[in-house]
Amino acid sequence: MICVIALVPQSVRGTTKGLSQIVTPDLMDPGDLSLSFQAQSSRIGIPYELQAELGLVKWAEVAVFKGFDPDDVIFGTEVALVQKEPWLLSAGFVNWSPHSHVDPQPFLEGGYYGEHHKFIVGATHVDFRNEVILGYAYDFNKTWRAQVDFQSGSGNSSTIGFTCNVTRDFQFNPAIYITNDAPHHVLGYIVFTYTFHLWGQKDKTDESNLPLEK
Repeated sequence: MICVIALVPQSVRGTTKGLSQIVTPDLMDPGDLSLSFQAQSSRIGIPYELQAELGLVKWAEVAVFKGFDPDDVIFGTEVALVQKEPWLLSAGFVNWSPHSHVDPQPFLEGGYYGEHHKFIVGATHVDFRNEVILGYAYDFNKTWRAQVDFQSGSGNSSTIGFTCNVTRDFQFNPAIYITNDAPHHVLGYIVFTYTFHLWGQKDKTDESNLPLEK
């Protein structure tokens, strides 16, 4: 899933079904549109943001982020190179902001997605430097996920949080950020996401409001 991963002052950043900070190598199903609202510390980015993320085909998705005060619009895209679970490999770019004249930041990352354990490792190029991406998630069941992630470099963080799938289409993800830079700040973040099924996946749509097993 796409998320905006560079943590610079007043940047837009967000995620839907990935982890709290980093890009994840799994893609959305074709025809799925996720709309998200997130609130966060101003040290992480713009305090209130909206995001739309759309699965185009099995191997591609796009996302747009809208930040308020200051106003900004950021684009991202992700392409699947390998999607044969448990092995995943994806590439793309994030943080492209024509409005703020910020260049796209390319990334490449792989993942091992077991039934419960998810491991992610990759790299991204930000300005003049390369940064490491690391993530781990544990799915207890279809409702609860615990997750941690890390991105190297100044302005980024380590995070710890969880995701709760209230229904098959509605979820929320609170997290705590611990900044890499000293003094280390502990920051708050939460995102709410609802997914619409615009085409395909009729079986999901029919059961979208059913509670998930605990």
